[in-house]
Amino acid sequence: MSIVQTKIPEVLQLEPKVFADDRGFFFEAYNDRKFAQETGIVANFVQDNHSCSKQNVLRGLHYQIQQPQGKLVRAVVGTIFDVAVDIRKSSTTFGKWVAYELSAENKRLLWIPPGFAHGFLVLSEVAEVLYKATDYYAPQGDRTILWNDPDLAIDWPLSASPILSAKDQAGKYLRTAEVFD
Repeated sequence: MSIVQTKIPEVLQLEPKVFADDRGFFFEAYNDRKFAQETGIVANFVQDNHSCSKQNVLRGLHYQIQQPQGKLVRAVVGTIFDVAVDIRKSSTTFGKWVAYELSAENKRLLWIPPGFAHGFLVLSEVAEVLYKATDYYAPQGDRTILWNDPDLAIDWPLSASPILSAKDQAGKYLRTAEVFD
């Protein structure tokens, strides 16, 4: 696996070594020892999540203020535009975001540490997204930042109006959201 640094040093893009031939392909999607050796991060993943969404579905920007989760995200079907937003007030990159295309084809993963909001837009006809989380879902701490907050100015590659849940439509602006110190 190779590690690609992003504009926000704590967010990492991982590119697994893929072995392909005329039969198909094989790769290690996750190896705890290699992840720790390559990144210096010791992550205790306790929950795996799997979502399926159709084109133009936009999920996010989600985070948990209690029991914050680190996430290791990948698309196993289709393509997504995956976004991480730094919401740690004490960080020099507070309010900054990075985004990468994750797809079944490129097999890339994105490490999003605790203290970040996460969201994605489905670019393909359908996408299935898997992510490992470092803490359990805690509905009492579930929070959402508005996907189109003008202060964030995320450059979503929209081809149509996004399809949003009621939760995502009711997100808060970063300036009024409960964030990390």
